[in-house]
Amino acid sequence: MTWIGLSDRNGSTFSASGIGAEGPMVPPNPDAILARGSILIETRLSPDGGPQTLLSCSKASPWPAAFSVQAIPGGGVAVVAGQPGRDLFHMALSDASVGRADVLRITYSWDAPARCGRLALERPESGYVSLAEAQSPPPLPLALLRAMVRPTDLRRVDADLIYFAISDEIEPVGPMPAMTEATPIRTARGTMPLRCLRRGDVVETLHSGLQPVLDVPGRTVPARGSFRPVRLRAPYFGLTEDIVVAPEQRLLLSGSDVEYLFGREGVLVAARHLATGSAALYETDQTLVRYSQPLLPAHETLNCAGTSLESLYIGRLRRKPAQLAASLLSGYGRATLPEHTHASYRLLKPYEAITLVEMRAA
Repeated sequence: MTWIGLSDRNGSTFSASGIGAEGPMVPPNPDAILARGSILIETRLSPDGGPQTLLSCSKASPWPAAFSVQAIPGGGVAVVAGQPGRDLFHMALSDASVGRADVLRITYSWDAPARCGRLALERPESGYVSLAEAQSPPPLPLALLRAMVRPTDLRRVDADLIYFAISDEIEPVGPMPAMTEATPIRTARGTMPLRCLRRGDVVETLHSGLQPVLDVPGRTVPARGSFRPVRLRAPYFGLTEDIVVAPEQRLLLSGSDVEYLFGREGVLVAARHLATGSAALYETDQTLVRYSQPLLPAHETLNCAGTSLESLYIGRLRRKPAQLAASLLSGYGRATLPEHTHASYRLLKPYEAITLVEMRAA
């Protein structure tokens, strides 16, 4: 299935049959457990550097159960789960490189029957990933997870937490696609929506001509935080129609104003830095969103509805066995994956992107 719980400052939803699932609601079994799943949290950390309980919940019936995620001094997070006073599972992932100003994505996944799991820390803005393997994590009662999502006295949610979501799958971490499936892409056979692309299709790239598509990985995620969709509006950025992308999708912008401001032929801008006015807006009417993106032999720039968007960047993922196994591309053999180098274009800082957009809107 998919995501079963989602909570942020604007509301909460929980469905054991899946958020948005069609058909009649089936009353949950009060004794049911989730044998495998994931809890995803996006948050900022308190600047004082002290211990910080990001999310916690405890429930006494139908049997005692508790879960908590804490930021620990010195950098990193700790997870506690199980039955208070009886059998508690603890694990921690220390990481001094995690900045207090960064948005931090925490993913705790467990597979009780397989006696394995993992804890991952990601910085969406930079693509940084840190992993720790979990040994024999316990299953979690659905009653506890439901209480965790609903705003009751049973749970505690830190003010710095942006949102959290619960899945009944082991959610991947690492490189993520960032285009919605309706995005039009120019190919050797004409323009077609991303959802129609398949392995072996040939797409046009800005610098390397026609290139084959190795795969089009996709993932459904909560439409919140660093996954909240951004609508890029035509005719800004050279667009012939509106397109919707993830906040971290990068555009290649060029023109006389770029040369004047930055002394370069082209610059890269993350979509999240453009959502400050009429040229780009955050979408507000979605609970979940599905992103896909073409994986090419090299990191390229694609023509999408008249603007230039980057293809999926995976860097040297194949040289990192643990991260590859935890990623959306885990089914690939290491020898079959390409290696990508960073684009040669400069990536604009937020204030630089805002200056460029304001100049174009003037």
